[in-house]
Amino acid sequence: MNAHTSKDPLHGVTLEMQINSLVAQYGWAELGKRININCFKSDPSVKSSLKFLRRTPWARAEVEALYLNSLNAQPATREEPAGDRDQAPAEDPWGNWRGKTPE
Repeated sequence: MNAHTSKDPLHGVTLEMQINSLVAQYGWAELGKRININCFKSDPSVKSSLKFLRRTPWARAEVEALYLNSLNAQPATREEPAGDRDQAPAEDPWGNWRGKTPE
């Protein structure tokens, strides 16, 4: 059976996950500067933020927009130099196997 994949980047991402990610990335103080709402400035907590954001559509939209921007702003994975590709990690039991039989 084919699994349906959504094109919505917020599909399956809860508001709590978004807040936790933003707090981990920016911290409460910076989050309060980026989105000017009291639940991020005065005695911030995930619980109070969730309560406010669930009742306030414009604030939730700002949090979602910042979350999406933070996803796009994360640096891409570093590409390995050509020499590192030939060396397999030590924990990979098949890493040294190149189609040869052991001696």
